[in-house]
Amino acid sequence: MTQTVSELLDPQLDADRLRPDPEVDELLTGAVDLHTHPGPSPFPRRMSILDAARDAATAGFRALVAKSHHHSMVTDILALEQAGLADVPVKVYGGIALNRTVGGLNPYAVELALRMGGRVVWFPTIASRAHLEFHAHNHSGFPVAGVPLRENEPITVVDEEGGLNAAARDILDVIAAESAILNCGHLPAAEIDVLIPAALEAGVSRIVISHPDFVLGAEPERIGKWCRQGAFVEHCLAMLTGREPQERPFARIAEFYREAGPAHTIFSSDLGQRGNPLPVTAYRRMVRALLDEGVGHDDIKAMTGGNAGQLLER
Repeated sequence: MTQTVSELLDPQLDADRLRPDPEVDELLTGAVDLHTHPGPSPFPRRMSILDAARDAATAGFRALVAKSHHHSMVTDILALEQAGLADVPVKVYGGIALNRTVGGLNPYAVELALRMGGRVVWFPTIASRAHLEFHAHNHSGFPVAGVPLRENEPITVVDEEGGLNAAARDILDVIAAESAILNCGHLPAAEIDVLIPAALEAGVSRIVISHPDFVLGAEPERIGKWCRQGAFVEHCLAMLTGREPQERPFARIAEFYREAGPAHTIFSSDLGQRGNPLPVTAYRRMVRALLDEGVGHDDIKAMTGGNAGQLLER
């Protein structure tokens, strides 16, 4: 059920949400969250798509992207347009994550999602080999489905010779034709090494790598190489200023920042899960941390909205 923003606020998770900070609030005007996790989802979520849009509107965001690991949210967003979403001054986009529940590397599903208004294609996340291997050996707090689902079988984008497989190439052609965003998902770094050059060759010009130090195993030097090819690195606030905010969140990503620079860095929330703060709460914490580290206003604006906004524009 959709709630008001005040009803969504949790005294513990969002305790500093109402603390006055005009400098931070000014910098968040026009922000873009390229990675939110609202419901509906098999994973427990704190907010709906409409909740997420209303929350973002309170801080003057201009756009957000709703992501599900299990299904395309494009049709959910379209259905909500007549139920109040169109009245919220935040543009909401969807996309599709290429896991088993949509048929894996399924160009038909990609084509449908993008041609109905979707803007992002995430290559395998919860079905990637890196994700499955990481979570088999680590307790990361990743959500557990609330409905019984089959175990994921790993999906790879490379063939037996180590090149990009035919299904992935087909999908890259669709992404290029629709001027959409390719997100490398949770693929292992070695597969991303293959995917990015193939994407550029196919004409894909909008490429994002999420949380490089979580699951992917991509070191800063590798990120720098990808960014010099034109990709963007997305740092997720769920891991920096989320449920257990780090004392100096910038320190965790400082080496990545030096390699990529503000022109190829994006901050997204990766939030919406039950038990985590709301996205705007995490953004306010991160912007204050960046200011305290001496990061300039123009760079903060680029990383919280300008870069992601450019990727979303057609």
